[in-house]
Amino acid sequence: MKVCVYAICKDESRFVRRWMDSMGEADGIYVLDTGSTDGCAEQLRALGAEVTVGPVEPWRFDTARNRSLELVPEDADICICTDLDEILHPGWRRLLEEAWKPGTTRAAYRYTWNFNPDGSEGHVFWTEKAHSRRGWRWTHPVHEVLSWTGEGPEGGLVYVEGMQLDHRADNTKSRAQYLPLLELSVLEDPEDDRNMHYLGREYYYYGRWREAIITLKRHLTLPRATWADERCASMRYISRCCIELGDRAEARRWLLRAAAEAPHMREPWTELASLLYEEKAWDGVVYAAREALKIEERPRTYICDSAPWGSLPWDLLSLGLYYTGRFTEALEAVKRAAELAPADGRIANNLRLMAEAAGRGRE
Repeated sequence: MKVCVYAICKDESRFVRRWMDSMGEADGIYVLDTGSTDGCAEQLRALGAEVTVGPVEPWRFDTARNRSLELVPEDADICICTDLDEILHPGWRRLLEEAWKPGTTRAAYRYTWNFNPDGSEGHVFWTEKAHSRRGWRWTHPVHEVLSWTGEGPEGGLVYVEGMQLDHRADNTKSRAQYLPLLELSVLEDPEDDRNMHYLGREYYYYGRWREAIITLKRHLTLPRATWADERCASMRYISRCCIELGDRAEARRWLLRAAAEAPHMREPWTELASLLYEEKAWDGVVYAAREALKIEERPRTYICDSAPWGSLPWDLLSLGLYYTGRFTEALEAVKRAAELAPADGRIANNLRLMAEAAGRGRE
């Protein structure tokens, strides 16, 4: 089986050796350099990559990805698209080959998007950028995705247990190009639900609350907007915008809708518990936090945030219980929060206070 890695890059020389070391299990590494001035292309070639240099004008991520895919030989069996600020854990090839069965056209593997300050994993989900050589094309100017263009129906998707890709983000890169490219993407395909959601989210990031609400509500009306996880996320972003605009009652309504839309997700319940905590609605905090903690299986989609799967819901539960006088229960909850966030001084202090309160209650 012939396995190849392909990528795009520009001025990422500081990542070259680390990236090449982690991709070294591939039979070939192919890179489109879109205009580096820091010697990136030369470093890649010196370490064994096949590099083609060429600008992409006007810039679009899908065009760049497709040009880099064209560099991969036609006899490749599996192609893996990565970026230079990403690292594959050793042993990835064996795991991929073992999982790749006859009829497979794409593989998913675990992806750590970012890391917390203490080095622990932050946002984690499963991504699907390993695919067969033929039948695929990247689409959308930004937040590009693989689209099946082969003859007949797409083949099977396999999950590669144990295969891990880490994103060690290049925080010097600007997001400035994302918004105009998202607006272009929506202009090109106004019925595309995914990028309508992304555009609304981007307006939220820019603090353009009313535009975000309008766009996210538009996402919810689209015929193709049927994926509950993403619909739930749009509702949560609408809620956040409502908070920024001072309408907390409307924010609460959208969070309740989000929880009903995706009952398998902790995120809306945790956000609701946080909102009610700010309002000192302690019984509501307890209820929402407990609803979040009933969900024990972490979804594999990119929609899954890190905070609801860390100490936060236990922390909120402990506070709600403490302020309603249920000190023994509060102590058990804060112990769980402390286990998940051992370096958090505030939680450690709450643990001491709640232990004292529970002790007094038993006297």
